[in-house]
Amino acid sequence: MKKFILPLFVIALFVVQAHAQDVFVKGDKVVNLSVGVGSSLYSGSVYGSVTPALGASFEVGVVDDLFDENSALGVGAYVGYTGAKFDGFGNDFKTSSFIIGARGAVHYQFIDRLDTYGGLMLGYNIVNSDWESGLPGYDADYTDSKLLLDLYIGGRYYFTDNVAGLLEIGSGIAYLNIGVALKF
Repeated sequence: MKKFILPLFVIALFVVQAHAQDVFVKGDKVVNLSVGVGSSLYSGSVYGSVTPALGASFEVGVVDDLFDENSALGVGAYVGYTGAKFDGFGNDFKTSSFIIGARGAVHYQFIDRLDTYGGLMLGYNIVNSDWESGLPGYDADYTDSKLLLDLYIGGRYYFTDNVAGLLEIGSGIAYLNIGVALKF
């Protein structure tokens, strides 16, 4: 057992000290493009087809050294879209959701090349539905829009100085968003 403690301690010390390159600082601009998995919108077997949840966000670093030299604050915007369609039994039903919002995130770099963050989004969800029943006089168009508040956590692992893989949980249009981030 003692043989493993010293190497684990050395590895942990190395990981804690591996902050050679800041991955998100004041002035950085990052674009995230993602595909969502596991949306509460339009799930289940009722729909014949579902458009994948697509999301895009833009973030700018506005504060360095928020808590210490490894932390930063970013603000930005988010848009997301998904939709679904059902055809059957003489009915044609289409619905879509479009989310637009403002986001703010606290970033903390634990290890080199990994930007971890958590934040809050205040958004607006615009839902449009169209139902054609096949019976005269029973067709309907429906629009419902509402404010939403969303907490999210995420991480971007930078393969190069400007390109990262992205994973976010709880952000916007889906429970899990997987994609790419581009830093300018």
